Amino acid sequence: MTPAPTLRDVATLAGVSIKTVSRVVNDDPEVTVATASKVRQAIEQLGYRPNPLARSLRTGRDEAIGLVVESIGDPFFAALTEAVEQAAREAGLFLIIAGAGDSATHERAVVMGLLHRSVSGLVVVPNLLDYAKEHLSIGPGGVPVVFVDRPPAGGAADTVLADNREGARHAAAHLIAHGHRRIAFVGRSLDRFPLAERIEGYRDALKEAEIEFDPALVISRTRAPLDAQFLDPVLEGENPATAVLSGNAVTSLDVVRDLHRRGRTDVAFVSFDDFPIADSLTPPVTVARQDPALMGRTATDLLISRIRGDTSPAHLIRLPTTFVERGSGELRPRAHSARTTI
Repeated sequence: MTPAPTLRDVATLAGVSIKTVSRVVNDDPEVTVATASKVRQAIEQLGYRPNPLARSLRTGRDEAIGLVVESIGDPFFAALTEAVEQAAREAGLFLIIAGAGDSATHERAVVMGLLHRSVSGLVVVPNLLDYAKEHLSIGPGGVPVVFVDRPPAGGAADTVLADNREGARHAAAHLIAHGHRRIAFVGRSLDRFPLAERIEGYRDALKEAEIEFDPALVISRTRAPLDAQFLDPVLEGENPATAVLSGNAVTSLDVVRDLHRRGRTDVAFVSFDDFPIADSLTPPVTVARQDPALMGRTATDLLISRIRGDTSPAHLIRLPTTFVERGSGELRPRAHSARTTI
């Protein structure tokens, strides 16, 4: 078996010192463009690959970044994870993925566990942990971190978000434009980001249309049994909702089940965020689509920039949503007695 090329082999071919090759491999900006080009040509010609273990021993950091999400099984987080993994791979980094669940204690343990693994940086979807009070060795002076989907509690930090408020405002305004005045909003943990922003966008649209906000039309969804008819409060009675706006993809699946179980496909429906089979239902579901892949890629690129020495002020990046009309959000109000069977 032919021995793998070494730093010394690269240095000899490029006509430079071993130290210079090491500086190029570690992206030292002080190396001249001409010298760096010679070294990279030698690396390519020889097929040299840096030894991650050796480099981690020199730098005190693994050639890995950590990703902390609430739930790996959630479609949104799955797409975000795939994008972070791809961006990390392209940068020559490994990715360590951890689910924080719905517990501040577990979230803290996960983050600390990754820091103990000496990762080079972290992409974190913050949930219940107050990072400003934790005294973790992250951010300026510590391990670089970028928060995604939700800002951390307290303090400025690199953060990548969807434009939740504008996306929800547009969705509600779309339903209003199709004649709806009684629009229900359904979501989980409405007091927590990003649902709090989305309900504000919903209220913005009502205010713009001079429709009084009715708190009775807002349902804070819990993970009740799937057969629970949780839409009863807004679909029954003398003045029911004629449209529903859901706050996220998980809630949207529950809304679809309840509407179809009732035979109420006459109720207009818009989902904040896309979900599997949304375009295959009858009618297909109109969505305000955020882009978890773009969020993951943007966050990882920003993190890699920090790892490589970027010390600019913290960035707050809001990515726009895309509104996709498919049919369910374009239904117009019908008489309360109308029912559509399936």
